[in-house]
Amino acid sequence: MDLITITDPRSPASEAYRTLRTNLSFYNLDHPLRSLVVTSPAKEEGKSTTIANLAVTMAQSGRKTILADCDLRRPSLHTIFALPQEPGLTNMVLEDMNEPPLQKTEVENLWLLAAGKKPPNPADLLGSQKVDQIIALLQEKADVMLFDAPPVIAVADAVILGAKVDGVLLVIQAGKTRREHAERAKTTLETANVRIVGATLTNAPKDQAMGSYYE
Repeated sequence: MDLITITDPRSPASEAYRTLRTNLSFYNLDHPLRSLVVTSPAKEEGKSTTIANLAVTMAQSGRKTILADCDLRRPSLHTIFALPQEPGLTNMVLEDMNEPPLQKTEVENLWLLAAGKKPPNPADLLGSQKVDQIIALLQEKADVMLFDAPPVIAVADAVILGAKVDGVLLVIQAGKTRREHAERAKTTLETANVRIVGATLTNAPKDQAMGSYYE
């Protein structure tokens, strides 16, 4: 997994992430997106790489950005940014910490809230009132919050978390994501009244920038 927005900021992929950032910024001018869950229909479709690079571009635009790893089953953001997994989100909940253990990344304006230690039941933890309080606390500290969540059709975590934020962005990988999986994920989120702001396509042919569509 590569933070191409840092290692090669002039690349077409980096420009595509900046385009995605712009599209999200102008999604609703009356009610700007301040909290966003990024997930995928199934596993290994590039959601964590996508949200990490999107967070970098958000921070580079001057917005105070908090990136939270809520994939408590298979956390990876701490690895991408070469930071410790603990303390993190689960430590806040299970140990009743009052202050979020935010870690400064190498990118100005970007902080990581790592996953923390693996909990016995991630869905119950994410659905707790304590997580609502944590999100409210993070909102006081940042201009934008991005939450990495597990795949939609695998577990309930993304749906539970999606109901707590402004919207959900689905990551679709060209040549990998199955149409029926994408449709099932969309239906699952909509049935739970979770707001889908759109989807972004990764792993597209090199002559096509990573794009996004909005409903």
